[in-house]
Amino acid sequence: MTLARRMERPYKCSHCGMTFSWNINLKRHMRIHTGEKPYACGHCEKAFSQNVDLIRHSRTHSGEKPHQCVHCGKDFSDNSNLIRHLRTHTGEKPYKCSHCDKAFSQSTRLLGHMRIHTGEKPYQCSQCDKSFKENSQLIGHINTHTGEKPHQCSHCDKAFSVSFSLKRHLRTHTGEKPYQCRQCEKAYTDNKSLINHMKKHIEDKQ
Repeated sequence: MTLARRMERPYKCSHCGMTFSWNINLKRHMRIHTGEKPYACGHCEKAFSQNVDLIRHSRTHSGEKPHQCVHCGKDFSDNSNLIRHLRTHTGEKPYKCSHCDKAFSQSTRLLGHMRIHTGEKPYQCSQCDKSFKENSQLIGHINTHTGEKPHQCSHCDKAFSVSFSLKRHLRTHTGEKPYQCRQCEKAYTDNKSLINHMKKHIEDKQ
């Protein structure tokens, strides 16, 4: 396609005014407005407006994972998932908070963080008056009502209602101590223990 052709956009959407260089692109775009989904999955009832979306969805049935990480060899069915994964290696954090200096590798994590500033808690428990910033927190909380403990320790017979509690418990088996004091070499398995330790530093200075 020539530069002149790319600049020329004679095909205009009658619904939103977007313009396109080719009529086929306009037709593809129009499905957003009409809701037409001509690409049906042969394995389930789902259908899609774009063929690329059907191809991506089909991998959930076939198990195909054509996108591989060059750093660790992990495979992904979707390129966007690979891009997100690569940030765990590169340390890239393109999603920056407008209220503080924190940045995140995923937009969903930034969205969750922003609720710290706004105080928004959109996930409301249907059985009590508690609400939460994250849907995962609500799911864990609901388990406290039902008594369900779906998070089972792989080292012993203990189980937990929320994933965070299991993660904290696993450190008793692995010996991991991720919470380290900045003033001395001591480290702890949980943040609460570190906070209590830090109070002793403050008391010693007084």
